[in-house]
Amino acid sequence: MLTHGQIVRLIFGLKLRELRQERGLTPADLARSCDMSVSYLNEIEKGKKYPKADKILSLSKCLDVRYDQLTATTLPRRLEPIADLLHSKVLQEFPLAMYGIEPTQLFELLANAPAKMNVFISTLFEIARNYELRQEHFFVAALRSYQEMHDNYFEDLEQAAGAFMASHQLAPAPPASLEALEAVLVQEYGYTIDRTTLAANPVAVAGRLRSVFRPQTKTLLLLASLTRGQQAFVLGREIGFNYLKLKERHYASPNTLELRSFEEVLNNFRASYFASALLMEEDGLVRDLAKVVGAKKWQPAAFMALLTRYDVSAEMLLQRLAALLPKHFGLTSLFFLRFDQAQAGTDFNLTKELHLSRLHNPHRNELHEHYCRRWASLGLLTEARAAAALAGRAAPPTTLLAGQRSCYLGTDDEYFSLTLARAGGPDAPAMSVTIGLRCDEALQQQFKFLADPTLFPLTIVNETCERCPLTDCQERAAPPEQVQRAERRTAYEAAVAALVAG
Repeated sequence: MLTHGQIVRLIFGLKLRELRQERGLTPADLARSCDMSVSYLNEIEKGKKYPKADKILSLSKCLDVRYDQLTATTLPRRLEPIADLLHSKVLQEFPLAMYGIEPTQLFELLANAPAKMNVFISTLFEIARNYELRQEHFFVAALRSYQEMHDNYFEDLEQAAGAFMASHQLAPAPPASLEALEAVLVQEYGYTIDRTTLAANPVAVAGRLRSVFRPQTKTLLLLASLTRGQQAFVLGREIGFNYLKLKERHYASPNTLELRSFEEVLNNFRASYFASALLMEEDGLVRDLAKVVGAKKWQPAAFMALLTRYDVSAEMLLQRLAALLPKHFGLTSLFFLRFDQAQAGTDFNLTKELHLSRLHNPHRNELHEHYCRRWASLGLLTEARAAAALAGRAAPPTTLLAGQRSCYLGTDDEYFSLTLARAGGPDAPAMSVTIGLRCDEALQQQFKFLADPTLFPLTIVNETCERCPLTDCQERAAPPEQVQRAERRTAYEAAVAALVAG
């Protein structure tokens, strides 16, 4: 996180360098005129040092500018985007050190080529405006990059969860005890658990809030209609905030408010990871998972039984698998996706994604195009809605599981995907979660049942309908507008080339 002093030093240095170059002075010329060393002047221009008042006065006289003009925290108009970036909350909150970047390295890059960096930053700002990107998009993208850097496995959090269970004599055998977790929050951290307020609040019901924390009274408003597993996760996350001493945090779940800082986003992730590790203890889940994926025959019932055994939701289970598969099974090339659909017949929205090793397809786009309906993520969600409709409104939500081998049209990118989809009535929201694994030697060794090629026939998929040239697709939801546009462009370029050639 950049400090105010660092920003002031950098702006002063950029302005000084700009004024010196405008007057055709070399660093040696200006240093000599102001009775200072060239090395000291270089450190000032690079934002490493801020001169004392007498040196600023000397510099202002040599450059023929007012003292207050030189010390003002504004930059010349052509460098305004750099000033906007330096003053933006995104950069001030961005955890440069977490990515091994020292602020001085950023300063040096800006100081050495301010004009070029200005053009680059202006371009980024223009793209952000065009796609209506807000600071929270940058925070969420930064978190995903942080997860990808660590293959989505965090040993310190795993150890913290283990130490907590040992110190509180909680048995690692699933499912986690909801009563034991609640007792810790109430007796050790002074919480009050309220299971009535949210259900009676129209705003909370409309926003589908599951929990709200009131820090002044340490009251946790919890939706009583959540399953025991969902309630246990909320309680485990609250324990995580306290046990890990995380201060900045979300107060509502799900959080639909503007994200205030990257620290808030990171802390919420760490507390959630901690909660998952409490509910699905690492060693036990790895053993259970090894039995399922190591079987020579595909056993969907055994996989579904994990949901019951650990009493967790589909998303909680697949999120946990996305952390443990790279570490314990060597499957580092994977993606995780969550799709939501508000009600039957509405758009599918990709609301969560994670990519390890590379930006795998599929991935989110903001172009309002129709995602490929051949993906198991969307096909199974539609099937779950149909099954729920047959079961009737009084029936509990339907959860389905499917596996899919897919290859992206025109590429060698082949994946095996596991998808869980959950749906209730036609007016209720539905969702699917998918973990996709790149088909390579490591996957073949771990997932024994994939040796049977007839089990999961290969499905050719693409990114969006608008960009897909397939002519025989029965699942197409929109015409291939981008393909047609590209064809028209190619024909136009060929015609122009023919005219030029004569």
